[in-house]
Amino acid sequence: MKYIMGILKKTGSWFFIFIVYVQFIHCQMNRHAKRSGIVDNILNNKSSFFYLDRQNYPENNKMLPIGVFDSGTGGLTVLDAIVNFDQYNNRTHSYEGKGDGLRDFCEEYFIYLGDQANMPYGNYPKESKTGLLKEHIIKDVQFLIGNKYYLSGDDSTYKGDKSSIKAIVIACNTATAYGKTEIEKFIERADLNIKVIGVIDAGVKGVLQLFARNEDGSIGIIATAGTVSSEGYLKALRAQKDEMKYTGEILAFQQAGIGLAGAIDGANEYIEPFATMPRKEYRGPSENHPEAKILLSMLKRYNFDWGDNKMLFEGDSKYPKKLQINSVDNYISYHLVSLLEKIRETPVARPLKAIILGCTHYPFYIEVFQKKLEDLYNYQEDDEYIYRIFMAEYIELVDPAINTANEMYKHLVESDSFNGSSLYESEFYISVPNKLNSSIQINSSGNFTYEYKYGRELGLVQEYVKRIPFSRNSIASETIFRISVKIPAVYELIHYFDCNNSKTVFLKENERI
Repeated sequence: MKYIMGILKKTGSWFFIFIVYVQFIHCQMNRHAKRSGIVDNILNNKSSFFYLDRQNYPENNKMLPIGVFDSGTGGLTVLDAIVNFDQYNNRTHSYEGKGDGLRDFCEEYFIYLGDQANMPYGNYPKESKTGLLKEHIIKDVQFLIGNKYYLSGDDSTYKGDKSSIKAIVIACNTATAYGKTEIEKFIERADLNIKVIGVIDAGVKGVLQLFARNEDGSIGIIATAGTVSSEGYLKALRAQKDEMKYTGEILAFQQAGIGLAGAIDGANEYIEPFATMPRKEYRGPSENHPEAKILLSMLKRYNFDWGDNKMLFEGDSKYPKKLQINSVDNYISYHLVSLLEKIRETPVARPLKAIILGCTHYPFYIEVFQKKLEDLYNYQEDDEYIYRIFMAEYIELVDPAINTANEMYKHLVESDSFNGSSLYESEFYISVPNKLNSSIQINSSGNFTYEYKYGRELGLVQEYVKRIPFSRNSIASETIFRISVKIPAVYELIHYFDCNNSKTVFLKENERI
């Protein structure tokens, strides 16, 4: 400090003015960098990793694959619905209901991205980080339309031979709610001919088809906290009811499935299979959670499975303390009971007829949802059925993926965009933390810490993550097993990609899915 003061005395105020000027220029440059944002980097900044050379985007659009993205592996359920879709005659493209025995997309191929490193997307709005969420979504789109990927999380040099795409399926409800309009604006600004289809409108169409035009009833919507707070389903429901001239009184009840998607994808802050006691990192439902409170007075109604550390607590199960959910099935129990309690407390409620599974992770457990609903329909206290009057005997579980597949097929027909390739050309990528970026913060599991994941600033356009091919190095064995059992057709495509694609030849035998 004395040295600096000496210089100031010798050089006068000019040195001080120079320092202030340099700081001013530096601040202006930083502000400009933030203002430019991800979209400007993609479209205009040729030195940016995210830059897209639009002038050389493939002209023969119909020969390109279809891009599908989600915040993790849950969107594979949407892809599975598309892959197995058969409602049309493939030769005439006419609707036949049960199809012609030939998969409608059998001559298409797909590029799938799961942004696992940044998931769950549903938490960003809750943490007042909607802008950061939209930035992630645009980066997902940039990956799909671009050609860059890494072979592994350790690589410092990217590859540039990934195909571009001709259409986008947003296989994530939160990304649809907060990002579909942003994506469409970006695509228009980029002057690209790319169709964008989201799962929310498709899900609403599917649930309304279950009601007669003058029928009364209730609809449940279980989705991520972000999707619920966006009111995306409520807005779409109101719009489509008016458009289709429904006159019946259809009430909608939302339940934020806090922790459920994260638990299905194995996020450490929601589930830890090897834990034996309550954990500091846990952020799921609890006695003290401000938005997802476990009511100890309702433990019988939740009907939790207490075995094998599926519930973590102190004390005993009759009088537990620091209660934490530690299994997917128990998460489902909690959220279904919470949804039905909202209906019970509504004086004018109509019986629940259908539930929209408003997160692409949930269909993995559709049988568990159905079994839990059956148990609740038959649940009694003091010889009284607590929920039966508020429920249809059989409640339809609506997976928006089926209607999403239908919308995509109709688009291909209308745009004459069938390309005559093979499903087995499909490719699968997952995001992992970019450990070469010194600014990131990861936990002992190698994932972003919760504080870092949701605490990053908007507009600092960095490579927080790397997109790499699916492999056993980047996807938990429990997730791989679930995919193989629940959606075997997609599992087969992933396995083929790992074993036969030029982008995965580097994988060792035990690293392939």
